[in-house]
Amino acid sequence: EFSSSLAGIMLLEVFLVLGTLLIYFLLSKKKEETLPFKDGWWGRGQKPVTKEDSSIRPFKVETTEEELSDLFRRLDQARFTEPLENSCFHYGTNSVHLRKVVSYWKNQFNWKKQVEVLNKYPQFKTKIQGIDIHFVHVKPPRLPEGQAAKPLLMVHGWPGSFYEFYKIIPLLTDPASHGLGDEHVFEVICPSVPGYGFSEAPHKKDFNSVSAASVFYELMLRLGFNEFYTQGGDWGWLICTNLAQIAPNHVKGLHLNMVSVSKLGLTHLLSVLLGRYFPGLFGFQDEDVRRMFPFLKKGLYRILSESGYAHIQATKPDTVGCGLNDSPVGLAAYILEKFSSWTDMEFQNLEDGGLERKFSLDDLLTNIMIYWVSGCIVSSMRFYKENLQKGIGTQKHEKLTVQVPTGIASFPNEILHIPQAWAKKKYTNIVSFHFMPRGGHFAAFEEPELLAKDLLQFVDKVEKEQLWKKK
Repeated sequence: EFSSSLAGIMLLEVFLVLGTLLIYFLLSKKKEETLPFKDGWWGRGQKPVTKEDSSIRPFKVETTEEELSDLFRRLDQARFTEPLENSCFHYGTNSVHLRKVVSYWKNQFNWKKQVEVLNKYPQFKTKIQGIDIHFVHVKPPRLPEGQAAKPLLMVHGWPGSFYEFYKIIPLLTDPASHGLGDEHVFEVICPSVPGYGFSEAPHKKDFNSVSAASVFYELMLRLGFNEFYTQGGDWGWLICTNLAQIAPNHVKGLHLNMVSVSKLGLTHLLSVLLGRYFPGLFGFQDEDVRRMFPFLKKGLYRILSESGYAHIQATKPDTVGCGLNDSPVGLAAYILEKFSSWTDMEFQNLEDGGLERKFSLDDLLTNIMIYWVSGCIVSSMRFYKENLQKGIGTQKHEKLTVQVPTGIASFPNEILHIPQAWAKKKYTNIVSFHFMPRGGHFAAFEEPELLAKDLLQFVDKVEKEQLWKKK
């Protein structure tokens, strides 16, 4: 009798534990849904008591003759270092090639013409949380009968700019003229991240991705968009992800061309060790295995060899930034190196870093000029410190999942491949995950058509199945 009552008590205890776990699971799942909106104030000095001017003002890129003659003087006085023989881009930007770029910059590059290109889309500025936010806002030239344009927020990263989206904008605002049908037509909003390009830099510490997401959420509401789509890569991935966590009922869909996972568990570790041999066990597809293994070479070593800049920027951005803000040639060397290796790691083996295989020098120099004329390189680099100084995996947004319908375009030359099996632990509602046929980190800049097509099929899915209503 004693043993049977003991068994009964043990059974009761097991049920209690299971019941408690179940209740905890259900409660904790409900509770942790959204990320708090970050209502900061990033202007100089004390926050004024008067209400902020919320007007939207037209903006045009303009450069003075003084700025240009100063630039040319600096380019003329550049001091180059002789590169090692046969070093290609293995040590970073090769200065033999850099001389050629600088010569083109001085003698052929027409900044005034590029300013006209930049100004061909309407641009604006508006004050949010104490700082001026710059954005490009393009409406469709025509709309099919009875159809409304879908608002789309597109967010760039480092060392890119709003200019990265200039080739994809017409494919989205006027898809029919580009053979992409007219079922979904977008109204595109491309802001400059605060501290980048023509958006004012924060004057206070702690402006991170959640701050940027909060500012852009306010921007979209100010423009009258209650429901919208978002798209991003690089820092744009994190800003758009945070926005989906802050306002899940306003973001209809989240489309990303880069994902990263900061919370790694035992299954991740096991899949790194064994995924090559038992892919099915970890939900890996053949393409995942191809892109991830051998993991030492394609994962660990690649991160180590490519992340030195991030360590500097996450610790002492202002020190190295001084030199880059003072020297256009230094700035170009620093930025061009990323456009080489992040487009294709194999480009390191080429004398010219493969820079003109995917981009024109005009496009590359236009992006560099946006950094130069706005003097934003230091503030753009600080974003790393603000996001990483508290450690990886410590922030609230890193612990929260994303419930908004998500589409992922996975480009083969992205620095680190994240398989869908890993991504879905963070993004619980992935409705489309595609291995793209070619392209690297700067997807919109490199492969605008591939990215536009993937975005369109994703939006089509979300709309047809009304997925945002089911989340």
